Amino acid sequence: MTDNNFNSNYTGGFVHGGQGDQGDQNGQQGINPVQPVQPVQPVQQPQPDPMQEPGAGSFPSQPPMAGMRPPTPPAPPQDPSLEGYFFGSKMKDFKTTIVLPQNELTFDEAKFLNLLAGSISLSLEEKKKIIDSIPKLKQAQVDELMRIFEEERSKFIELSPKHAAQLKKLEDQYASEWKDLELKYKAEAKSQEDAGKAEEIRKQLGL
Repeated sequence: MTDNNFNSNYTGGFVHGGQGDQGDQNGQQGINPVQPVQPVQPVQQPQPDPMQEPGAGSFPSQPPMAGMRPPTPPAPPQDPSLEGYFFGSKMKDFKTTIVLPQNELTFDEAKFLNLLAGSISLSLEEKKKIIDSIPKLKQAQVDELMRIFEEERSKFIELSPKHAAQLKKLEDQYASEWKDLELKYKAEAKSQEDAGKAEEIRKQLGL
């Protein structure tokens, strides 16, 4: 026996016409179609111009890595006037108006004055004291002074290639000071000469 109600209500999952169709249309009208996603373009970083001067809009150079030293800048060119220089070279033609006091010692006085004038380890006052004390010195003391001055000059000659600028500056300074010492001795000699003339005049006058 067939159930009429079952046949009239069973639709097999399909709805034909009526409210079912309207629901589908309303549902389709309420849904917006999905828009395709546009691909994201990568940002182009500006490239530094290899011909552009550093610092004019170019990228800063990368800092050195930890533990690495920056390159050493080249040494400045040496002064042409120092080429071939060695300490004491100007003392070959050394001449001075200073004369050592009279003494009973045996030594090369010209060489002694040459070494003394070229020394950069003594002040001008110390050099003057040595000259003035010559008559009071013993032979061994003068010989020791000669040895010390010669050793000093030899050591500075060895240092000349690396320290030419500093040594030449000191040598020029002490040469200028020695000229001042010469003027001082000339003034003292003139003063002694004037004093001697005055004494002679007093004797003649019976004073």
